[in-house]
Amino acid sequence: MATLRTAVSLRPDIASLPAYVPGERPSRGRQVYKLSSNEVPFPLLPTVAAALADVGPDLNRYPDMYATQLVEALADHHGIKPERVTVGNGSVAVLAHVLTAVCEPGDEVVMPWRSFEAYPIAVQVAGARAVQVPVDAAGRHDLDAMAAAVTDRTRAVLLCSPNNPTGPALTQSEVRRFLETVPPGVLVVLDEAYLEFVRQDDPTDGIALVDEHKNLVVLRTFSKAYGLAGLRVGYAVARRRLTAGFRATSTPFGVNAMGLAGAVAALGCQDQVRDRVEQVVAERTRVTATLAEQGWDVPDAQGNFVWLDLGRRATSFAETAKARGVLVRAFAGEGVRVSFGEREGNDLFLDVAADWLRDRSGLALS
Repeated sequence: MATLRTAVSLRPDIASLPAYVPGERPSRGRQVYKLSSNEVPFPLLPTVAAALADVGPDLNRYPDMYATQLVEALADHHGIKPERVTVGNGSVAVLAHVLTAVCEPGDEVVMPWRSFEAYPIAVQVAGARAVQVPVDAAGRHDLDAMAAAVTDRTRAVLLCSPNNPTGPALTQSEVRRFLETVPPGVLVVLDEAYLEFVRQDDPTDGIALVDEHKNLVVLRTFSKAYGLAGLRVGYAVARRRLTAGFRATSTPFGVNAMGLAGAVAALGCQDQVRDRVEQVVAERTRVTATLAEQGWDVPDAQGNFVWLDLGRRATSFAETAKARGVLVRAFAGEGVRVSFGEREGNDLFLDVAADWLRDRSGLALS
């Protein structure tokens, strides 16, 4: 006779999930600059604000379950067919749908590490095991090591370009060579959340590679360059056969009416979006140059953030910055990621960084 359980139990792998740590938020009553979440520091574009206002009176109704207008707008924007597009509640949710569609218990997913902290969570929830391949000393993907980590149990490989939180980006040539190395039965997911900020030669364009490689999926988001982090809209582009599976695992009505309207409106504001991105890139150039002048050795920053490889001093640096009025994102024992925000906040961060190096140099000499 079967023994009846006396309490509801969770899956063992759920109980052991790593926690996602969001960027710290400012507390009320104090001027604090939030550089901890890779957001852009601009208000909503007027066209987007107007679109959201128009949607407001109809929020008692369900949104379009198939996100038809947004899917068609994205297809037109990228010059592809709508049946290649899957939208979701942010690119993290889309990634979860992708992994759910392809992974089974016992499968492995190869990923760079340190990289986006949601990756191991999404992999484990899908029932697979994360195989983490360390980034190199410059914070870049070690693509040779990642290719070598692929086995007959590998179901997918995750690429993050630019890599969050270290900053360097892959090139189109590197991605193409990697795709030629990986077996065609292994899904390759190229996360291009920060693509718009890349200014290096030969930048990636994953969507241009989808025709060449049936096993490629490209993730994009409206949270970064488009400034819609609070609306949570992301999407994937892949071959039609894969897209059908991703859509089947997606949450019904997964993008709310505000998100759909805001994304469609933002997509039509390309000139304004590019102008804002250029402002962020200009601040990135200024801040990273100043850090170098101060004596910091930082990885190539191709996103809207910079990485300080502080190791076990990461938490201490973040606490010092917070006390000075600027929030940064500490990865305990590894480093600190700092987003580029308002100029005043960036300047305050630079003051903290300069004082930190000077104080540590003084300790070393004493």
